[in-house]
Amino acid sequence: MKNKRIALFTAIILILTMLLAGCGGSQKKEPASGESGAAADKKLQIVATIFPVYDWARAVAGDRAELTLLQDNGADLHNYQPTADDIVKLSQADVFIHVGGTSDQWVEKTLASADNAKLITVDLMDSLADRVKTEEVKDGMEAEEAEEAEEEVEYDEHIWLSLKNAATLVERIAQACAEADPAGKETYERNAEAYIDELTALDTEYADAVSAAPVKTLVFGDRFPFRYLVDDYGLDYYAAFVGCSTESEAKIETRIFLANKIDELGLKHIMQIETARGDLAEEIRKATKTGDQTILTLNSMQSIGSDQVRDGATYLGFMRDNLDVLKEALGN
Repeated sequence: MKNKRIALFTAIILILTMLLAGCGGSQKKEPASGESGAAADKKLQIVATIFPVYDWARAVAGDRAELTLLQDNGADLHNYQPTADDIVKLSQADVFIHVGGTSDQWVEKTLASADNAKLITVDLMDSLADRVKTEEVKDGMEAEEAEEAEEEVEYDEHIWLSLKNAATLVERIAQACAEADPAGKETYERNAEAYIDELTALDTEYADAVSAAPVKTLVFGDRFPFRYLVDDYGLDYYAAFVGCSTESEAKIETRIFLANKIDELGLKHIMQIETARGDLAEEIRKATKTGDQTILTLNSMQSIGSDQVRDGATYLGFMRDNLDVLKEALGN
């Protein structure tokens, strides 16, 4: 009997010890303000949909945050669909940043599934308000059948291709980070200010290059996602399709129109975006009088994946490369 009592007593002590240890562990998971420890040093969790947005957040947050790029396999903005793993990432995030617009219609339902009450969501198109542009169908451009039938206004989602927009949106991202992590407010503001200075300096380089250029018009044998960029600097353009089009094969009338426009303006270059096969630009070149134009590529950054991030890709790097291409296209 005595042995049974000793065993029972030992068991009770063991259980109480485990319970007390458990209580102590739960207290460490939620340290008081100013307390040190792994939980106190927990980094801000930021999820961004596409590369430019991810890179802006990376510049703002620095080492105070861990960032996740949702479209990390190079999927195009317009074709992206969230996975179950993406919902898990959002359920654990502090800040979620996405472009907005038609391509992000999945967001509302996905956030409901993630069930994250503390999540701060930043819709960048909403942040730009009346600076968001509608899709434009220019002379010679093919509108998709759905666009021709719909009366609803379609907005151009490629807001990141304006350095001026980027400066505004970086400031908004800094505000969201500070809201989620008030202790880092000064860091986020300081980083944002430094990054905006770089954006502004590059914006000035673009303006100077366009001002000095003898050519003021671009012809794209492709989709055209660069409306924000050309509007920033007063450039004109012609293209086969709008920026969000899924088409790649142009009608003969479209190819002839663009070829004639190149002849009329005496252009020496035909433009395309980074995802193009080059077939359409080549067909347009063959239809011109000289057939000797150079085909140049501007990068719209719609399908940059984590492999390129690991290799050191940056938003500013791509925009500097685009400036070099633009200078050539404009005859500088």
